[in-house]
Amino acid sequence: MADQTTNPAAQAEADKGYWAANVRIILVSLVIWAIVPFGFGILLRPALSGITIGGSDLGFWVAQQGSILVFLALIFFYAFRMNKLDKEYGVDEE
Repeated sequence: MADQTTNPAAQAEADKGYWAANVRIILVSLVIWAIVPFGFGILLRPALSGITIGGSDLGFWVAQQGSILVFLALIFFYAFRMNKLDKEYGVDEE
């Protein structure tokens, strides 16, 4: 990536690619984060009421505990994916 620092047009194109990938990762994470608590915890709760986990139905469990666990998993996914993206574009921390 050393040749991009001498060519401003190539650097601008790389910057656009980096931010487009970053925004795509953020949007996918936000969609997953929205679907899990609202979709499984609220909209699909009647369908999940027959399945029990820890003494309560699965819809209640997803709304209370599962959405928090998904949020934590998304944090780790985002950190992992952004480190990989940073290395691809040569902006990683050394």
